[in-house]
Amino acid sequence: MTMCSLLVLVLLLELLAPSLGAQLPEGHNEEDNVSSPPPIATNGQPFPWDQMRLPETVSPVHYYLLIHPNLTSLDFTGAVRIEVQVHKDTSTIILHSKALQIAKAELLAPEGPGSLPLQVLEYPAFHQLALVSNVLLVSGWVYEVRLEFSANLSDSFHGFYKSSYRTTSGELRFLASTQFEATSARAAFPCFDEPAFKANYTIQIRREARHIALSNMPKVKTVELPGGLLEDHFDTSVKMSTYLVAFIVSDFLSVSKTTSHGVKISVYAVPDKIDQTEFALNAAVKLLDFYDDYFDIPYPLPKQDLAAIPDFQSGAMENWGLTTYRESGLLFDSSKSSASDKLGITMVIAHELAHQWFGNLVTMQWWNDLWLNEGFAKFMEFVSVNITNPELQVNDFFLGKCFEAMEVDSLSSSHPVSSQVETPSQIQEMFDDVSYDKGACILHMLRDFLTPEAFKIGIVRYLRRYSYQNTVNTHLWDSLTNVSVHKWFSGDQLDVRAIMDTWTLQEGFPLVTVELRGRQVRLSQERYLKTHDPSQKEGFLWQVPLTYITSSSNTVHRFLLQTKTDVLYLPEEVVWVKFNVDMSGYYMVHYEGDGWPSLTSLLLTNHTALSSNDRASLINNVFQLVSVGKVGLDTALDLSLYLSKETEIMPVTQGLGELVPLYKLMEKRDMVALENQMKDFIVDLFRDLIDRQTWTDEGSVSERMLRSYLLLFGSVRNHPPCVANATQLFKKWRASDGNMSLPSDISLAVFAMGARDPEGWDFLFEKYRHSLHTSVKSRIKSALSISPLQHKLQSLMEQSLGGEVMKTQDLPHVVISVSRNPKGYKLAWDFLRHNWHTLIKKFDLGSHSVSGMVTGVTNQYSTREMLDEVRGFFGSLSEETGAGLRCIQQTYESIEENIRWMDQHLPRLQFFLLQRMTCFSCLCF
Repeated sequence: MTMCSLLVLVLLLELLAPSLGAQLPEGHNEEDNVSSPPPIATNGQPFPWDQMRLPETVSPVHYYLLIHPNLTSLDFTGAVRIEVQVHKDTSTIILHSKALQIAKAELLAPEGPGSLPLQVLEYPAFHQLALVSNVLLVSGWVYEVRLEFSANLSDSFHGFYKSSYRTTSGELRFLASTQFEATSARAAFPCFDEPAFKANYTIQIRREARHIALSNMPKVKTVELPGGLLEDHFDTSVKMSTYLVAFIVSDFLSVSKTTSHGVKISVYAVPDKIDQTEFALNAAVKLLDFYDDYFDIPYPLPKQDLAAIPDFQSGAMENWGLTTYRESGLLFDSSKSSASDKLGITMVIAHELAHQWFGNLVTMQWWNDLWLNEGFAKFMEFVSVNITNPELQVNDFFLGKCFEAMEVDSLSSSHPVSSQVETPSQIQEMFDDVSYDKGACILHMLRDFLTPEAFKIGIVRYLRRYSYQNTVNTHLWDSLTNVSVHKWFSGDQLDVRAIMDTWTLQEGFPLVTVELRGRQVRLSQERYLKTHDPSQKEGFLWQVPLTYITSSSNTVHRFLLQTKTDVLYLPEEVVWVKFNVDMSGYYMVHYEGDGWPSLTSLLLTNHTALSSNDRASLINNVFQLVSVGKVGLDTALDLSLYLSKETEIMPVTQGLGELVPLYKLMEKRDMVALENQMKDFIVDLFRDLIDRQTWTDEGSVSERMLRSYLLLFGSVRNHPPCVANATQLFKKWRASDGNMSLPSDISLAVFAMGARDPEGWDFLFEKYRHSLHTSVKSRIKSALSISPLQHKLQSLMEQSLGGEVMKTQDLPHVVISVSRNPKGYKLAWDFLRHNWHTLIKKFDLGSHSVSGMVTGVTNQYSTREMLDEVRGFFGSLSEETGAGLRCIQQTYESIEENIRWMDQHLPRLQFFLLQRMTCFSCLCF
């Protein structure tokens, strides 16, 4: 299928989607199922439905759910009564159930003698139940389905699963928690597990007296039951999707405050860590108040709980009224946590609270438009934290999200922001950098294009119009149309949908080529793509909101590029022009002719004439253009020389981000001499900046994070002052038995130096075992994975898989970190292969954890032999074990690109480094 026909199909599907008024998901009518033989249920009978998506014949109105987890036997029982609205005469109700034992099923009609038995047919391949009635269910009537069920608490991180922790005295305690997004509510109770099947929920939870129960809504009463059990009754929820339902049974403690709008905020954690919750509590109060005011739509629930779960696969989850987090995403200790911890915790809370409006109040119709949830929440992180916590300097870090998205989006295996998906693994794959980071970046571009004031008016209009409903892309664009007058735009009225469809319905992004000729600026656009197949670039056209400044004017000028080529005219001739000001747009720029030399000269003589974001974007763009043959490696390396004078975090980290991978590619080819020359070049480039860093926690958040990054880099690269300081501090810290207070921002560099020998490694591991501070544990874990001790690296991965000391939730991070280690990359690859089936069961096929390990472990390989080995393993998988995963295609492309890059540019790099060695005094550092 060509790209043009795919776009037409996507548009047609959106136009043909059921109306919001009907409150039904996209699905299929029963008469559609006549062309193929029916699937077979587990009892051997024909199963009366053959589609992955549920039919539209009935929809849920209200769930009355009773859940009873047993934290001794680690299983649960439950009962659910579902009021269903019938939209078409039928005798069969199709809904979801996964690995649940159904003990009883009956139907209560609005008129009749009482309950009637329902025949239960199961089709596990689609996680579906068919409830077959002996009487006809009449269109327009509301019936009640009653089901009793049981299951084991899940050993994975999804569904209704068990978690555990050890107290300071060593006692092992269990709790039960939920993670339903995207398709795991069906593993906790039978339900219509698609986002458009919104309903109300009235939940009751049975527990022992030593535990508490939490759910989306406040508890209204507790009933004592025979045998010492208690039953908590929770208030009826607002109308919401199944994936937002949540409940926890645990021994957590809590702290609480009330927002200025009267919402009770509570933070829950295990008892030994409750003293680390104050920072999150204050951040949540401030952020929820901000969103209440910004959206001008009151938060609709009376409370918002934030719970730190000891075992949690993702970063956090936006369950309405009960957001759940990794402990590292919520717990903070001012004496132990770093600047990056403070920033990260604030950002993740901002993300989940933004979801209470984007995702919970207004929900995408289907998972193809997941970006409407995740892109908005990621974008609002930066908007909200920038206003509520300006000291965190979040604008310094947004740029990195766009670069991360572009890395994936530059491959032919990328996907449109809005993509058709059906199976659970395909849905899981949508939770990637494209949905989150590209979604956020194109919203940032649109906000800059429309103006922040107009953008806010449009999104508030969108939220108000579609509250408690489900939406598709077009509903957002319609809400943002006609919200402002664009004085700079001289054409017809702007069509926001026409512009933004080019960014959401086709994959990739544009490379805009700029050529300055006198007062003329000649413009052209094409798809930026790392593959060398020209056919992959055909048929792509974006409407690109260009911004630019010149050597004569710091005023930001704007131009909407709507065609393949165009020309704009400047009022006067200029020395240089810089497009994509502050990287506000999601596109790359290539400067033909004298463009790159002029900008390089500017950076070498007066780099502060451009903003730090502009400098970072030039570094990124010029090195990425080397990959596609638009500029020579000399051009990129010449521009990088200005970095010897750089002090700002984004250009420095971007410079390291472009240069470090070059010697990582050499590592995989055993080019030790050249690799060391490249390392020396990078250290020399940043030597003065590294040497100016103090071994303290002083300065702004950005300064502190940059210090942490540079001192770690200097220590790992054996820069003598760093090695001496880190070694001395580690000896003192170890001599104090870990009780000496280390500056948190420099502790990773100190720990990394200590982990170089077996005794230091073992000492750190014991401190990891007994620490109650997740931030400290995180830094120790990273240091252990940097160690050159191969047997320790292997042990670290095995410990993480076992989950006794190191939580299995951290295994993806550990495996990826070990794979970045020159002594560990082969170990990580072997570990991934040998434990593949265990990993996809634990972390879920298609999940970000699995895809992160696949790409993270392999994307620095640079030889044909490695590519063949990778292809051999992944090629041996079946569809059920991951053969069709997008991340595997991304891996193949990345390795092929690495091989091409090395074959084409290695001689030039060798010559550059040789020149530097023989004529060091000629280079201006």
